[in-house]
Amino acid sequence: MPVRDIMEADVPTVSPQQPVADAIRLLRDHDLPGVPVINEGGRCIGIITENDLVLSDAEGDLHLPHYIQLFGGIIYLESLHRFEDRLRKAFASTVEEMMTPDPITVDADAEIDEAARLIAKHRHNRLPVVEHGRFVGIVTRLDVLEALYGE
Repeated sequence: MPVRDIMEADVPTVSPQQPVADAIRLLRDHDLPGVPVINEGGRCIGIITENDLVLSDAEGDLHLPHYIQLFGGIIYLESLHRFEDRLRKAFASTVEEMMTPDPITVDADAEIDEAARLIAKHRHNRLPVVEHGRFVGIVTRLDVLEALYGE
């Protein structure tokens, strides 16, 4: 059975230029854990989830990574990329600045077991569904489980 038979096609989306407040309102009003970010061409370029919107207590201080000074230079002992990503999200005003880019997607014609493998491998609860590269819906872990094991 193809993914298109179990996906939800009528899914709220946001554009990359929208304010973060719009995404938060959409998540709250529709009681969603995440929403796809769709560009003008209809392609899913990102996803914004509750996890993107919240800095945990351990990440809340935004401290610079630990470093040592050696021979007049600085050597960082932690990844600067992680710090830069947290900083970008902390000060984000648009969806594009807050979203997780390049989400894992599944093709509408893929078999359900392929969606199950992607969900399990990447530990996602939902996958954007694409057809010829364009967003057409969402398939959730529950959709896949119901299809595989029956209701």
